[in-house]
Amino acid sequence: MKVKVLSCVAAFAMIVPAAASGEAGRLAGETLRAAVAGKTVYLATPVGALPISYRPNGTMKGRSGTLAVYVGAETDHGIWWIARDQLCQRWQTWLEGKAYCYAMRREGDTVHWSRNDGRTGTATISH
Repeated sequence: MKVKVLSCVAAFAMIVPAAASGEAGRLAGETLRAAVAGKTVYLATPVGALPISYRPNGTMKGRSGTLAVYVGAETDHGIWWIARDQLCQRWQTWLEGKAYCYAMRREGDTVHWSRNDGRTGTATISH
């Protein structure tokens, strides 16, 4: 279970304002940047939601709460950027500090992500 939760953490979560309006489609480039910058997304995990705040300056912060036993720390911070139409990020502690990139697709209020190592998952946007 620890591995599955850890893989979800990196994901993230890519959520867009348009998701609330029911629009669907791939998130890429500036649309992807606008979707996450200044937003908090709730990453779906097998044992509860994990909120991640993506700041416009390219930093991010996550709070695991009860998931800390799985991710190794209650909070972590890192950086995020857009590369090749994917959301990339690197945590300080979570996921062993490795960088991962995510292709994102929205469907209604849900964002589906696929990480560059094949893992997949979902997230929702905070309003």
